[in-house]
Amino acid sequence: MRPEAPRQTFPFDARAEVTPENSRTVSTRVRELSLQGCFLEFPTSLVTGTRVFVKIMAASEFFEAKGSVIYSQPDVGFGLAFLEVEPHFLRVLQEWLRSAKRKYESHAS
Repeated sequence: MRPEAPRQTFPFDARAEVTPENSRTVSTRVRELSLQGCFLEFPTSLVTGTRVFVKIMAASEFFEAKGSVIYSQPDVGFGLAFLEVEPHFLRVLQEWLRSAKRKYESHAS
């Protein structure tokens, strides 16, 4: 039996604003978060490869990045890969992930 790989994506609930290229900003929610991207609830399907700008707000901090849709679940949402993350926002993301990991592990045990 192979050892289980460390979890990379964690449940995360936060407000977000998504702006697809050539479209208007839509308010939504983040449901999962990782260092490489996130899953966002979204009312309409976006084509894989669509570029977006995302801003995530949690507690008193926010994170923003350019990203690309990597998969879509119609009427549910889409997976987003972060493409460009500035160092300041990377630190915010890392702190959120540390907190999400602690919360996940405390519920799993």
